[in-house]
Amino acid sequence: MVPHPLAILSEEEINLARDLVLAEHPKTVVDFREIFLQEPPKAQLLEFLALEHSGCLSPTTPRPPRLALCQYDVIGADRVPSYQESVVDLVAKKRVKHQVIGKEHHAALSLSEFDTLVERCFASPLFQAALAEFDLPEGFEVVIEPWPYGGLDYSDSNKRYFQGLCFAQDASKKHPDANFYSYPLPLIPVMDAHTQEIIRVDRPATGGKGDGLREQTFKRDIIGHCKASDYIPELLPAGSRKDLKPLNVVQPEGPSFRITNESLVEWQKWRFRVAFNPREGATIHDVWYDGRSVMHRLGISEMTVPYADPRPPFHRKQAFDFGDGGGGNMANNLSIGCDCLGVIKYFDAILTGPDGTARKLPNAICLHEQDGGIGWKHSNWRTGRAVVTRNRELVVQFIITLANYEYIFAYKFDQSGGITVESRATGILNVVNIDAGKVSEYGNVVSGGVLAQNHQHIFCVRMDPAIDGPTNSVQIEESHPVPMNEATNPHGNFYQVTSETIERACYFDAAPELNRTVKMINPHKINPISKKPVAYKFIPLATQRLLADPKSIQAQRAQFAQHHVWVTQHRDGELYAGGRYTLQSQKEVDGVSDAVKRGDSVNDTDVVVWSTFGITHNPRVEDWPVMPVEIFQLMIKPADFFTANPSLDVPSGKDAASRVVSGSECCRNAHI
Repeated sequence: MVPHPLAILSEEEINLARDLVLAEHPKTVVDFREIFLQEPPKAQLLEFLALEHSGCLSPTTPRPPRLALCQYDVIGADRVPSYQESVVDLVAKKRVKHQVIGKEHHAALSLSEFDTLVERCFASPLFQAALAEFDLPEGFEVVIEPWPYGGLDYSDSNKRYFQGLCFAQDASKKHPDANFYSYPLPLIPVMDAHTQEIIRVDRPATGGKGDGLREQTFKRDIIGHCKASDYIPELLPAGSRKDLKPLNVVQPEGPSFRITNESLVEWQKWRFRVAFNPREGATIHDVWYDGRSVMHRLGISEMTVPYADPRPPFHRKQAFDFGDGGGGNMANNLSIGCDCLGVIKYFDAILTGPDGTARKLPNAICLHEQDGGIGWKHSNWRTGRAVVTRNRELVVQFIITLANYEYIFAYKFDQSGGITVESRATGILNVVNIDAGKVSEYGNVVSGGVLAQNHQHIFCVRMDPAIDGPTNSVQIEESHPVPMNEATNPHGNFYQVTSETIERACYFDAAPELNRTVKMINPHKINPISKKPVAYKFIPLATQRLLADPKSIQAQRAQFAQHHVWVTQHRDGELYAGGRYTLQSQKEVDGVSDAVKRGDSVNDTDVVVWSTFGITHNPRVEDWPVMPVEIFQLMIKPADFFTANPSLDVPSGKDAASRVVSGSECCRNAHI
């Protein structure tokens, strides 16, 4: 069976791409990083999709090229790797593009490199000498957590570095999940990735407020003031709660969705395709509602986590979790009954091993239905009748673990034609050692000797709209107060709604005081009732923008995080808000800011809209030892797209499993 142009590469296709690349580099060592689908040029893909939707496909229908993007290192005689990228045509079985990436850019991290860092640290006399400066309690073992080096200092060369954050784990508990983050060590080994040598061990300051940027209080008993803070149920001192009764999701007749061709999802009036790649994780394609086009592509483009502790080397702490390591690479194998509930469809992902061989990641994406509360309701007080529907949602979810943090991403489709992109942050705070009894203006002490540094999580969602077709415009709608005047507002209650169509690529910010709303419209399709262009809209989330000084490396390499909304004209391959290469970058290159600088026309054309939002996370003690989820929701809703509420026909039947609890059930253990 010929794969759909948007289907992820199969194991066989990845292995074929590997062989084609190896044939181009005979008698050399090739270390593979990624092999994944390079999506077809959009113009060719749209031609194919138009035939598909019209029912005119046949076995002889011309298809867009089936391309694989291969990213790898070629190891020369000097053992210094050369990072290269090739595009291979899997049907023609030949390489069609090749590029040697300049040394100013670095490939994303790989798990094998993480293993190398840990191995080299324990073999390093320099690191062992640094450890010997401290006395760890009997039974404690050192744990090294690999971390991206961050933005290079201005004095650094273009060398590829890794750094490790160090902790101690109480091995006497004989439990591999005992929380080592409870015991941070003020040592940060730095490895030259090319020579695989530990070149230095940084010793960050451990002082508190007023102690300066570089002072480190030296004491051999470095974790004597720390205490255990476990989260594993069997290690909790009092165990888990005993008074929580089961709450099960039951779908006795099965799900309402249907999956065909492994990636095509049909549910209610929705139709779309699910895909996956090692950088973005799950992506959504070719979204239609009730036979009408809504979105060409939807994905999580990038996220950055800059830290606010200015003490060297903490000033370098800034992760680009999608660009540095790959959201898809770090995706979880989702567990049935835990990460997703109900009747579930899982999608596997195919990743790449160091030798280029495909490896399956089972259950990387889950698809399920969930109850989202009341959808709509009205009670007629005259007759006493209430009509109410539940807001059932179809959820496409994936979860990534990046060292200490977890991020849960979900695309939610509802019965009213809306799409919500949701991100949840949880996991364990990234922490450092602080002297006993001290506090810090760089973060919050969350446990004895444990400082959780202030930081931000800033996400960017990329929307490629197709509102009743691929040619769209973007309008900014605002609601403005109008001063009282006799002519138009004699009683002072009128406010004016304004609308402006964006002509050129630009950026702008949320303005809740104006109810600033972004409308993605089709200027050629007019709603017959409102006489306005059909549209989908969202209100930019009014979250804090990047706080680092605009001149800083943190800000220069994350320009996408400095504004809430960016509007650009589509270009093939322009998918990443922070640019293609973020690891150790000093400046955002080929990201959304560069796209805006082109000044392209974005009126009545193929337009892309980028929404940036996030959290300024000044940690609480309640975030320790595991952080309750912080939730952000970008709600994309129809605006004059339909001629009435599209969920009017949702059944309003009652849940047969619901019942009234009896007095004996709820009050059995009550105390009077």
